[in-house]
Amino acid sequence: MSSDPVQPPSAPLTAPASRSPWRSLRHRGMRWWSAANFVSNAGTWMQLTVQNLLVLHITGSAAATGLSMSVQAAPALFVSLLGGAAVDRWPRKLTVTVSQALLAAVAFTTALLVALDRIDMTALLVLAGVTGVIATVDGPACALLGNDLVPVEDVPSAIGVGALVHSAGRLAGTALAGVTVGFLGTSAAYAANGLSFLFVAAVVPFLRPVPGTAGEPAAGVRAVPARAGMTVREGLSFFARRPRLVALAGITGLSSVFGRNYGLTLAVLVTGPLAGGAGAFGTVSTVLAVGGILGAILGARLRRPSVRTVGLLAAGGALLQVVAGLSPSLAVLLVLVLPMAIVESVSDTAGTAVLQTDPPPHLRGRVLGVWSSVGTVWSLGGPPLLGLLMEWAGARGALVAGGLLIAGSIGAGLLLRRRCEPVPLTLPTKDGDVTDREALSTAA
Repeated sequence: MSSDPVQPPSAPLTAPASRSPWRSLRHRGMRWWSAANFVSNAGTWMQLTVQNLLVLHITGSAAATGLSMSVQAAPALFVSLLGGAAVDRWPRKLTVTVSQALLAAVAFTTALLVALDRIDMTALLVLAGVTGVIATVDGPACALLGNDLVPVEDVPSAIGVGALVHSAGRLAGTALAGVTVGFLGTSAAYAANGLSFLFVAAVVPFLRPVPGTAGEPAAGVRAVPARAGMTVREGLSFFARRPRLVALAGITGLSSVFGRNYGLTLAVLVTGPLAGGAGAFGTVSTVLAVGGILGAILGARLRRPSVRTVGLLAAGGALLQVVAGLSPSLAVLLVLVLPMAIVESVSDTAGTAVLQTDPPPHLRGRVLGVWSSVGTVWSLGGPPLLGLLMEWAGARGALVAGGLLIAGSIGAGLLLRRRCEPVPLTLPTKDGDVTDREALSTAA
């Protein structure tokens, strides 16, 4: 008989958590959703490209083109809160299916009016406004539906993949717009966009979430309240009383106003102090786009990002912006632009993941509605503020001052938070003291 002691059975080995940026695509529902989003994005960018050309053809005015885009974006400022409440109130898959079908109806209506030569500026503005209203429901519903298809730790991957799909759809749609108009006419581009919406609506009923998705309430979280009690005020109150969401809004707002309008600041810097032309700015824009794609891939590797992560990345991007503002030549600027775009794209992915997973599931639509309204204020008010700063300090001064303002504000916020954190108190223990929380509660 052997005298060796009996060895206890070894614990099963747990596979290390994946950090692959593509891990969300291992889920069948996410693969179908990504394919549907690519088709829809391609159709949307095809229509946007054609619509700008159509407005120019009807009016001959660049200002009218801007007006049509503003009319489509304006509902996000006033109706997003109601749209978010609708997303929380109605079943998500049904909401996406209906909103996509309505967007298809608008696209087909426009195609018919163009084909019959009955389209004018008034009709275009009305249709653009209707599209904007529907989008206040469709946008948050689509974002949250995608998150419902993957476990919560894979949400950053789903967001990163979504950003890549958006970029690929934009390239494909812009390229297809010219081909479609050249061979089939303007109305065909609108009809193709309508078909892309119907494709998404047809895919949605077959999507199946996996266990552990972001849409499932965490253990200990109260049950979803009755739908009749889902008010806009509840979403506003939650957002205002959630410090991490308020901090995220502040970081994103500062970055959006003083750090992300590179189409304005870098255009003036390249064509002014650096004595470049339109071709040089086109090169800078290309590098920015490449950096954004690389950043989306890196951001998709995150698992559970925090607001602190977002802030540190945004501050790092702001400091790179300061150095870029001091660039002595175009070559130096190109070297700095790539890491700037990468860091800010990772920050965007991390921030979106926090925003879409931090609120409880029954409040996420309304929180996204609040976010959309606030973001519209930034997008409308940012360029004029930045323009005034550039008038006062020039392109270099605007980049440097904006970067220092962003980094300084984030640094001050982190220091203030650290000072306000309670200091844990460690009490000395003696033999026989009960220190385990579970044992103590049981004894009590």
